[in-house]
Amino acid sequence: MSETSEYPPLSPIWTGIRGRCPCCGKGHLFKGFLTLRDKCEVCGLDYSFADPADGPAFFVMCFGCIPAVAFAVWIEAAYTAPYWVHLFTSLPILLLTCIPPLRPLKGWLVSSQYYFKAEEGKLDLGDAPSPTR
Repeated sequence: MSETSEYPPLSPIWTGIRGRCPCCGKGHLFKGFLTLRDKCEVCGLDYSFADPADGPAFFVMCFGCIPAVAFAVWIEAAYTAPYWVHLFTSLPILLLTCIPPLRPLKGWLVSSQYYFKAEEGKLDLGDAPSPTR
């Protein structure tokens, strides 16, 4: 496989939203809806560095679920709507604002981790004075 240093830096937004490799921009990032591949099939980049954790779900809950639930509560408070009205209004809006954004957000977070070389925090005690009693 090719060295990852021979590829120019790519925008995390461009590669992430499209679900492409953050290194080469050609390989696929996902092997399912939200499951990351082990590595890129084009440049061989190992995706083990990627750990978006609950980031995509958090953003979807804040920017998708809360307004959709507020809309459902408004319909209920304003019109005392029966359950079937919520079935045809609130449920589709809730599903459309929560499920489709998950994949692009996860791709963007993984691509951003690669682009900014994000990694787990480490405690550096190399220059710290030794504790005294």
